[in-house]
Amino acid sequence: MANTESSSKAHHLCVLVHGLWGNPSHLDYMVAALKERHGEDNIHILCPEGNSGNFTYDGVEVGGERVVHEVEETLQRLEKQGQKTTKLSIVGYSLGGLVARYAVGLLHANGLLDKVQPMNFTTFASPHVGVRTPNKGVGGHIWNGLGPRLVSMSGQQLFMVDSFRDTGRPLLSLLADPESIFIQGLKRFQNKSVYGNVVNDRTTAFYSTLFTKTDPFRNLDDININYVEGYDQVIVNPDKFLLPLEPKEPESCASEKWRRFKLFAENMPFYLLVMLLLPPAAAVFCINSGVQTLRSQKRIRLHLEGTGRALFGKYKVPLLVQDVQHVMDEVVESANARQEPDYLSSSDPETSDSSENIARKSMKRNKTKTRLSAKFKRSDTEKSTPEFSTLALTSDQFDIIDSLNDVGFRKYPVYIHNHRHSHAAIIVRIQKNAFDEGKTVMKHWLDNEFAI
Repeated sequence: MANTESSSKAHHLCVLVHGLWGNPSHLDYMVAALKERHGEDNIHILCPEGNSGNFTYDGVEVGGERVVHEVEETLQRLEKQGQKTTKLSIVGYSLGGLVARYAVGLLHANGLLDKVQPMNFTTFASPHVGVRTPNKGVGGHIWNGLGPRLVSMSGQQLFMVDSFRDTGRPLLSLLADPESIFIQGLKRFQNKSVYGNVVNDRTTAFYSTLFTKTDPFRNLDDININYVEGYDQVIVNPDKFLLPLEPKEPESCASEKWRRFKLFAENMPFYLLVMLLLPPAAAVFCINSGVQTLRSQKRIRLHLEGTGRALFGKYKVPLLVQDVQHVMDEVVESANARQEPDYLSSSDPETSDSSENIARKSMKRNKTKTRLSAKFKRSDTEKSTPEFSTLALTSDQFDIIDSLNDVGFRKYPVYIHNHRHSHAAIIVRIQKNAFDEGKTVMKHWLDNEFAI
């Protein structure tokens, strides 16, 4: 039975989807914040349990189908109890954001979104553009080749090396196709927002969580961040990320060397810990990943062909509106974090298309793009900062960015200052003082992006 918090008077169902290797307890603070703000008489909260732990290895498609099944079960149970649900919100954390987007497409296709009012869709630190490192060097190629083999189908999909069903395309590419049930479903939600970390997120990079082709936060010492007033310098202004630099006296050579030495000294314990623990931890992790991948492949076969076929076969709906043929733990995080991104140039020898040509091809492929209202156009920061180079992403990733930007999300960069593990802190995944800045993120979300 799914983890559900409900009241007989509430008409609004809010579904919270956890991330990779996660479980519903990771969302405890979010549940508490929702209940404190809106009261148990105004909202039902569902935290699906079917993807807990190693079941997240099974991929976005299987995970999304499990979530939809639990949503349908919950609505049926509430209806039998005389509780009429009229509004629906969906929130995803990390990989759960992709699972939530898949679930939205199925809910749109099966007509459930015609029976309730789609209210709020939000993701926190979700890798919408995948987790492939935009690196053209040897290190990047090794990581991008090894990563997909660590977490079964989910790994292949996150690194975009899968071929989804009979489409010949990666699932994340299909998930963002403008003609897909997934994008059409997303557009129906009244409020759409994404939150992503600008620093220390060793799991999901900024460019992926806020689907952008540049990263203006790479060199924090050389920028002046424009924060939203009243949120403790945690939430960055979504309309204008940066302010002009304030004049300052140039540092002397000695002071610059001292600053670098202090930074190195502060990070030394972490580097030593990684050096000592990485080899044995990596070996254990890889062995466990192999075992869990085999178990995951068996679960997927059962889901598609065996005991789960009758239950989940109804979710194999056409994925495209107009064409039915076309849809880590700390060791992994640390390995990914050491990969510095590369950037495209007009004469890049490894890329046959310049960023301008890629953008032009992307416009041709996305025939059904709609014009955005002024409220949802890309931020001034992205449009007016040519000094930030274009990341070395793939053409599929550029297409995903263009398509998601056209949906109309509000994008909120988050700066967690007080803890290295910003990926967990952003939602207060564990109750501890060092994660308190995540409470500010939750407050901003409830103040601005969650309508009851």
